[in-house]
Parts: sequence; structure tokens; C-alpha cells
Amino acid sequence: LCRIEYHFGEFGNYSLVVKTLSTSTKTCDLVINEGPINSYLPILFAFLVYMGILAILIVGRLFMKIDPVRNWVYKKLNPRETDRLINSELGSPNTTDSVSSDPTPRLWSTASRQRLRSLDTFRGLSLIIMVFVNYGGGKYWFFKHESWNGHLSAPISHRLFSRFVFIMGTSISLSLSSMLRWGSSKRKVLGKILWRSFLLILLGIIVVNPNYCLGPLSWDSLRIPGVLQRLGFTYLVVAALELLFTRAGAESGTLETPCPALQDILPYWPQWIFILVLEAIWLCLTFLLPVPGCPRGYLGPGGIGDFGNYPNCTGGAAGYIDRLLLGEKHIYQHPSSSVIYQTTMPYDPEGILGTINTIFMAFLGLQAGKIILFYKDQHKQIMSRFFIWSIVMGIISAILTKCSKEEGFIPINKNLWSLSYVTTMSCFAFILLLLIYYLVDVRRLWSGAPFFYPGMNSILVYIGHEVFENYFPFKWKMQDSQSHAEHLTQNLTATTLWVIISYLLYRRRIFWKI
Repeated sequence: LCRIEYHFGEFGNYSLVVKTLSTSTKTCDLVINEGPINSYLPILFAFLVYMGILAILIVGRLFMKIDPVRNWVYKKLNPRETDRLINSELGSPNTTDSVSSDPTPRLWSTASRQRLRSLDTFRGLSLIIMVFVNYGGGKYWFFKHESWNGHLSAPISHRLFSRFVFIMGTSISLSLSSMLRWGSSKRKVLGKILWRSFLLILLGIIVVNPNYCLGPLSWDSLRIPGVLQRLGFTYLVVAALELLFTRAGAESGTLETPCPALQDILPYWPQWIFILVLEAIWLCLTFLLPVPGCPRGYLGPGGIGDFGNYPNCTGGAAGYIDRLLLGEKHIYQHPSSSVIYQTTMPYDPEGILGTINTIFMAFLGLQAGKIILFYKDQHKQIMSRFFIWSIVMGIISAILTKCSKEEGFIPINKNLWSLSYVTTMSCFAFILLLLIYYLVDVRRLWSGAPFFYPGMNSILVYIGHEVFENYFPFKWKMQDSQSHAEHLTQNLTATTLWVIISYLLYRRRIFWKI
């Protein structure tokens, strides 16, 4: 009838007026009944508010470097201690006394240098954005989960959990190395690994998954997979793999290798064989497993996707394995594909088959940890290897996806945790870790705040934000449920509260470790 190209704005009201001038001539006019709103203004306003707070903190920090100002602040905050020092035989407190009496830990003390702040900052950054997205992300499309396949411009939410898995692998390498270096036996370390994995899985099933606001726990419909469950099992496999095949002298460089450039890889060849076998299992199950009523290797969303030819094939082999082994009632009932593709089959994005590639993601993070250990204090070597790994993962992703969303061999898909999703996200993770490592631990241009604090209490923040999600002050009834401004205010307030809570816990030296 007619062809019109127009960019429609959010909440705008439009009418299409078609006029017939003659039997062969028609005109189409677009009438704006109600103008659209600029939905990005709340983001701009929030950005300016946080930049203002940051500016105030920076100015305050500069003032605190002035001795009279610092002494006056300490006296107001802790007058009794200040008076005691003045009246004591020590005389009036000098700069050293003032600093030492400050309960706030020095950012760059000798103790803190032993712990890479960049790792906690990386973890905290990923966690805080994950919390914000889980709370709603202001109801913006780029903070929502992709309905099915994604690509390089996929929503931010696609990159968060994977980064958390990646940095968990990095931490495994450093923590196991530290425990063994301090004399812990492998049997004792293995016991800690088993206990921590058990607690993570148990917390996920009993605490995080059930919504107790809807009633008591029901074993008949309890969801078994979940984020903490996948983290727990991934931690078990990767940590046990590292503990089993770790070799004395490898990290110190005393072991001779035929290729010095690969000294952080070759000593661990059994681990790579294990990972490659796992990936071969994932490929065989994904593309060769017969699924009733579905074509082999189907990776689609089911429902009305693919012209409605496979309505009950959501997730292909991954969905079939979960429904077969766990039962339909014990997996996620409202997958992200249900809105656009109208899928009716339950599908769990944290299911069994995808856990294989989660292990691969954590193993790549483990490799980043080994680089830090092998090239300790050799910043150029560490950063160059991070960059090389990022390039390699990016090339593999380009090959697997053919640089397209739908036409590649294996599309990027967070719901499936496809192989290309892992290589793409690890590409970004290596680059992000490189940048944070450079800014925080090499040049020390940034202390890592405020993300450093939730990174030090990641389990508490994650479980807390899930448990108290529907309670005030993290959530309240809004006047306009369609307003981006109200959603953004609520979600940013809730997220900021968790940052403040983690900072207060850090000040009091309270860390919840599992």
C-alpha cells in the first residue's frame, strides 16, 4: 500500500493516515498524536549525580591531605582518643600518630600489596552491575537478557555472570598456590574445596532459588539448577583439576620446558587434555544427541521461532537433557525466550550441559591467574599475555560465529552458554582485567573504589541482594510502573545500598568467606 521509514520514539502515540487520490494513487502520512519522551534523560541525570558525588569525594580527599584539616576531622570524629593523645606523654599527635589512629586501612600498605586489588575490583565491578541488572536495570533494553542469540552488541547483562566465573578461576589459581606454599597438604585443601562447593550449591538451592514470599519451600517444584549451584560445581571441578595436576617448581620457573614462551601452559598439559575432552563431549551432545521431535544439532528457541516448525525444542539437546534428568518442574519455568518466541517449554539457562562451558570459562580465568604467578612483578609480560589471550579468543569467536548473529557455526548464546559465547566473553574479560590491572596495581591511578569493597564480600552481596530483593528499602511501590526514571531511581538506590553495606563491612573487617 505504501512505504514509510520512521524512527518511533518511546511512549509516543502515532496514527497512519492513508488517502486515496485516485484508483492508482495513494498517499500515506504519519501523524504524531502525542510526542515521544527522551527515555535516556534519567540516565544522564543519574550520571551527573554520581559524578557530583565522585567530585565531592575527590575534593574531600584532597582536603584530608592538609594536616590542620585532617587533625580537626579526627578530633571531631573521635574526640576522646584525640584528647587522650594530647594529654598523654606522647604530646600532641603528629602526622604519623594521626594516620595510625585512623581506623580506615591504608590503601597501599605492605599487607594490601600482597593481595592484587585489581582482582577484587574486577569481581566487584562485575557483581555490582549484575546486581543492578537483576534488580531491573531501569527497564532499559540494553540491560535486559537477550531473548536468544546475541552478538558483540548484545545487552550488557550477557557479560556479567561470565566475568564473575572468569575471575573465580583467576582467584582459584592464586589461592591454591598460596595455601600450598604455606604448607597445607593437598588432602586438607581438597577438603576445603569440597566443603565450599557443597555450601555454594546448598545456598543456591535452599536460600536463593525459592521465593519464600509466595509461601513455604515446595520440594515438588523446587528449581535445582541456579547461579550459585553452577558456580559451586564449576569451582569444584576447576579447583580439583588445578590441585591434582599442580607441579612443584612450575610457578617459580625452575621446571625446564621446551618452549619458554609457553612455560605457563606446557607444564599443565593434562589439564588442557581434560578441558578439550569436556569440550568434545559438549560438541557431541549438542550436535549429535537425538532429541525427540527435533532436528539434530538444533540450537533454536522453539516456540514460534524457525517459523514454528519446532515449538517444543527449546534449547535443543541442552533443554532435553535437563528435562530428562531433572524433570520439567525442577528447572526454570520462564526462560527469556518466552516473551518474543512464545515458548511453552521450560528451559534453564543454568542447566547441566552449559556447565561444561562454564568450566571452560573458569579454566581460562585460571590461566590468567597462572600468568600472574609465573610473571610476578613483570607487568609488561603479564599485560602482553593478557592481550595475546584476548586476541586468540577473539579470533576463535570470529571463526565460530562468522562475525554474524545467526549465520555462524555456533552462535553466541548465553542461554546455552555456547562455545562461541565463552570465547567472546573471555576475550572481553582478558582485556578488562588488563585495563584494571594496569590502573590499579601497576600505575596505581585508581584504588578500585567503590567496586573493590563488594568484591571483597561478593558472596554476601550476591545472596543478600537475592534474598532481600522484594523488601524495602531495595524495592517499593512505584506510582508509574512504565517510567524509566522511577525504575532507574529504585534500581540504582538498591545497588548503591549494597555498595555502602560492603564498604561498612570492609571498615569493620567483616568478610563472609565460604
